[in-house]
Amino acid sequence: MASKLLFPYQRLAYIFDTIKNELLPQKELANRFSVSIRTIRSDIVALNDVLNTYGAQVDYVKNVGYHLVISDPNLYATIPIVQQIERVPRTNKERVSALLIAFLTQSKSVKLDDIAGEWFLSRNTLQNDVIEVKQYLDKYHLSLDNRPYSGMRLVGEESAIRACLTDILWQHHITGDTINFTRLIQAILSDIDLDYLESVLQNQFERFELKLTSEGQGYLLYCCAVSITRITQGHELVEYQVDHIDSTVIGAAREVSEGFSYFLGSTLSEPEFNYLCVQIMSRTIMESPNQAKSLELFEHILSYINDSYHYNLKQDMKLRQDMLIHISSMLSRIKYQIRTLNPILHEIKQYYPFAYDITLSALANIHKFTDVEMTEDEISYLAIHIGVALERNYSAGYERLVQILLVSELGNATLRMIESKINRDFPHILINRTLSYREYEQLTNIEEDFVVSTVRLTEKDKQIVKIAPFPTPYQLEQLGRLSMVDRTMPYIIERFFNEKFFLIIDKPMTQSELFQMVCQRLEESGYVGQDFYPSVVERESIVSTLIGENIAIPHSVGLLAKKTVVTTILAPEGIEWNKNEIAHVIFLLAISKDEYEDAMRIYNLVVNFVKERSTKRLLNSRNFDDFQAIVKDSFGRLS
Repeated sequence: MASKLLFPYQRLAYIFDTIKNELLPQKELANRFSVSIRTIRSDIVALNDVLNTYGAQVDYVKNVGYHLVISDPNLYATIPIVQQIERVPRTNKERVSALLIAFLTQSKSVKLDDIAGEWFLSRNTLQNDVIEVKQYLDKYHLSLDNRPYSGMRLVGEESAIRACLTDILWQHHITGDTINFTRLIQAILSDIDLDYLESVLQNQFERFELKLTSEGQGYLLYCCAVSITRITQGHELVEYQVDHIDSTVIGAAREVSEGFSYFLGSTLSEPEFNYLCVQIMSRTIMESPNQAKSLELFEHILSYINDSYHYNLKQDMKLRQDMLIHISSMLSRIKYQIRTLNPILHEIKQYYPFAYDITLSALANIHKFTDVEMTEDEISYLAIHIGVALERNYSAGYERLVQILLVSELGNATLRMIESKINRDFPHILINRTLSYREYEQLTNIEEDFVVSTVRLTEKDKQIVKIAPFPTPYQLEQLGRLSMVDRTMPYIIERFFNEKFFLIIDKPMTQSELFQMVCQRLEESGYVGQDFYPSVVERESIVSTLIGENIAIPHSVGLLAKKTVVTTILAPEGIEWNKNEIAHVIFLLAISKDEYEDAMRIYNLVVNFVKERSTKRLLNSRNFDDFQAIVKDSFGRLS
């Protein structure tokens, strides 16, 4: 690059590129380039020796930082930098992404020392980044082979490498980050005309009447582009066996294969053609799915949810139709180990944990349907279907009937007329009891949400709405307004949260020790049986129950509790939860089958803390009363 000729060493080129774009303190500049402040000062002197001949210099403003000053714009315009300086990844996220691309696209070994020199980083920093790279690659059953004096090399199936590259492209595509996505296209795809390739795919899909979602078609475009690039780079599939491919898919794939000759100079080999067929089939919406396996898995999921959680969704025809179509394509993807990305996986796990959990539990043991473990992405797609069906069929799980106490001295006929009026105009109100004035006065507390009375009463612990035998519009308006107040939150809080199961952990404790302690306390108090603790451990081993904002919701697989209670644990020092993650607020849920409809609401209460980022506020609780006040305030704003 021309910049190398201008400056005596490469770091000066990067420092110049950095300073001309932003004003930076000495310490920040030193940190970015992993050198001392003294070295930065020396670099600035060397940099100014060059820039002075072009009418510019780098000045230092005390307590502010370095900035570029141009004294002669005409002379500065002649500076011989004809090529943009290569962008060096600085953040951990950028470095991990760049390392992934390097390992996935280079045939030869990658030496960390060489990269550390190019990026002006320490080897230790890169080694920490490589740990995250290995974790990412492990999802695709890919690994890094470290060879002494040679460097690190990617090891794994070619189909897995292609899946990983395609997923990286697709993830950046859906984020809308045009600049970084353009760089990725340049780094991963070699001279692929994406517009032409897209027209080839679109024409054949229309010709053969194949239905794909816009997401599926977009993903398939990058999948095909990656395949073409890998083939041209000498990474052709040697073997790829398939069976039971739809004849329409085969016909479309044959025509698409001929379109590939524009890039390859020839049609695809048999293994590559088989691979293309599977990719198309796994993204196609099948109107008449393979009923046998799909129906069997569908029935298994719904039966499990009914038996373990008491939600009967078997009569939901909309759910049946949507899930059978989805499961058919899903089983094809699982069979051929084709990953699919769910761009909102994190949001589903965080904001819809109940639907995700019951779907996860239903799919925890499906070895008779597939030998391959299902990914979180696939599970979360099914969770969306289940979550929508729960809302459609069990709105009672989200809305609790308002219960009232009716007090009257009127005769039965007039009383029945009032009851009929309330039932007709306010179907969400349940008249729990009807008492006389004398019976009301003898009550020490009122279980109902509020009181409706035809006589004047002394208010006890609940509000009173006085109505006439023939209620006026104003009285009915009062009744309606009070009945629309969401009383489900206080009901849930008062019933399932209590001081006995509120803990503040102020000493070091492991996740395992916490589970043992809390589950033992629950068992001794008669809330759970001996099967609860191992089930909590089993659920945590499947996927972490940390849902965000350092909040975790451990629970059993299924509704195993004898009685429902939420154990609240505040851990200011934190409890190690999942690898490098820490939990500070833990709600251990013990939910019984009798309260299955309240289960969704309990999850919603906890999720609201995540939405409001309430962790720090909760940790300030000194006792259960403090905690309860924060909970009621927070949930009072839950829509």
